Amino acid sequence: MTEILSLPFMQRALLAAVLTGLIAPAIGTYIVQRRLSLLGDGLGHVAIAGVGLALLTGQAPIPVAVVVAVAGAVTVEMLRQLGKASGDVGLAILFYGGLAAGVLMSGIAGAGAGALSQYLFGSLVTVSRSDLILVGVLALVVLVPTLGLAPQLFAVSSDEEFARTQGQPVRLYNILIVVLAAVTVTLAMRTVGLLLVSALMVVPVAAAQNLVRGFYAALVCAMAVGTLVAVGGALGSYYTDTAPGALIVVLAIVVFALSWPISMVTRRRRMAPELPELPEEDGGAPHVTTEGHPHQHGPGCGHVGVTHGDHTDFLHEGHRHAVHADHYDEH
Repeated sequence: MTEILSLPFMQRALLAAVLTGLIAPAIGTYIVQRRLSLLGDGLGHVAIAGVGLALLTGQAPIPVAVVVAVAGAVTVEMLRQLGKASGDVGLAILFYGGLAAGVLMSGIAGAGAGALSQYLFGSLVTVSRSDLILVGVLALVVLVPTLGLAPQLFAVSSDEEFARTQGQPVRLYNILIVVLAAVTVTLAMRTVGLLLVSALMVVPVAAAQNLVRGFYAALVCAMAVGTLVAVGGALGSYYTDTAPGALIVVLAIVVFALSWPISMVTRRRRMAPELPELPEEDGGAPHVTTEGHPHQHGPGCGHVGVTHGDHTDFLHEGHRHAVHADHYDEH
């Protein structure tokens, strides 16, 4: 470990990994809440167009990619809000138009498609000091509104109509979310790459939702998981001589896989019904005969069966139904 920390390029790589691991799940929490988990992929393809434009004009790739990705994200969001493009059509435009434009401009610049590979799959060890400073500044730009406006962004992401009735500027917040997502995607192209960044935005969030309950707890947990796998991938890639971006995503999926059994146990505990207690003195609560019950209770009927003496009661609408001949007793 001491050897790694003494290497300047690994110091920059680890810092970039920490920043990416924090911001990608942070904004990804809202993306998942909006059920737009593939938005990161679409924005990644638009960012490829920005990289191609940077190669064509001789500019630094990250700033140009940020501008292009933000412009594409805002355009698609505005079209969605105006009802002129559905979500899947907008994402398709992002996917294919951005990718085609990036490859085309890279070819015109004489660099070819191969020049895009370090941005498609990430290249942590090539992060320069100037890159790291830019990543740090933009990471702060993403984290401040993501955390500072968490209640408002969560409300808009969960239920736009309800947020609108509460006087929230829904359109502005929706644009802010996609802009922050676009910035995050372009920053992550130096760590996990544009083709894998969506996984770092979504998988830690899914793992966090398995481990904890509540929006704020899931947000913090997702950021912790993202940081853990990003740093682990950066360190692991040094020892195994593998691509850091791919290893980061694999580690995130491993964490999600480990969180799955935990979610099953906690979900089963939450679903366990709290049954009403029966008085001891008279052998149980008083029975009420109900005629013409519309539902036929029995094994597999969808209601919880509870053994009660020599028969089975079925939990129904807060009380128990017991099958007796051609009618049901309630107690």
